[in-house]
Amino acid sequence: MIRYALTRLLLLAVGLVVASAIIFLTLRVLPGDVAQLIAGTNGTPEQAARIRTELGLDRPLLTQYADWIAGVLRGDLGSSFLTGAPVADELVRKAEVTVPLGLLALLVALLVALPLGVLSALRRGTASGTAISVIAQGLAAVPVVWAGMMLVVVFAVGLGWLPSQSFPTRTGWSTPGEALRSLILPALTIGIVEGAVLLRFVRSATLQAMGEDFVRTAAAKGLTRTRALVRHGLPSVGLSVVTVLGVQVAGIIVGAVVIEQVFNLPGIGRMLVTDVGARDLEKVQGELLVLTGFVLVIGFLVDLLHHAVDPRQREAT
Repeated sequence: MIRYALTRLLLLAVGLVVASAIIFLTLRVLPGDVAQLIAGTNGTPEQAARIRTELGLDRPLLTQYADWIAGVLRGDLGSSFLTGAPVADELVRKAEVTVPLGLLALLVALLVALPLGVLSALRRGTASGTAISVIAQGLAAVPVVWAGMMLVVVFAVGLGWLPSQSFPTRTGWSTPGEALRSLILPALTIGIVEGAVLLRFVRSATLQAMGEDFVRTAAAKGLTRTRALVRHGLPSVGLSVVTVLGVQVAGIIVGAVVIEQVFNLPGIGRMLVTDVGARDLEKVQGELLVLTGFVLVIGFLVDLLHHAVDPRQREAT
């Protein structure tokens, strides 16, 4: 187990280095000049050149990248080119919205996928099982923007139960009820769509578990098909779900970037879109590195968990 963990940790480190290089180089080839943007429309080329020198943008790319990575290793993600504010501090503040939103969306996705996926498999061939599968296929293809708008029309505009936009930025989580209410519709939007995708994997894993010899043997000994599945088949279903969850987390992060725009939430996703438009390279590369690192760390933890609970993987390594 230790050897496997060290190997995966090494791959994680390599993945972060590769991701950081791709992020850095990609941002440098985007059109536009941040120095000219700071200088303003009336700024002269000399003023832009002076700003470029002050920001270090006239240095070789390799030097800029090395300085950035050295700062990251010290826990310093740099400062905004436009405001001078530390990127790490802004990320922490925005994470107060994005992290709870992602956790709530993941909870909704699991509540949708696990029971309905198992039920769809148990009732395969029946009207209810087919209906669950068809609805899941449809919801999985729905864009999160459209889903969010429909939920706003029904629950915010029509019924007036929940707020449609914004987050209590002044009070934040010091008023937990108001803060939580503002995240319910965005979390439902992401969770339902991602849950529909996960439901199909749960259904497939459940059907596969129902065909295993140990489940059929348990059923032959007198257990009902449902009890045999619950007692002997669900652990293998859980392994499959854990594996897919790493991919689902990435989908939830992408969904959060979009949904924060729809619901006017002051989270990392909205900040990222704003900073890309403003060409604030230092902030954007820090934000992208943190989001990428989060996805890679989740994948790393999922691999370790899968290896720890799956005896077949332990035997293989």
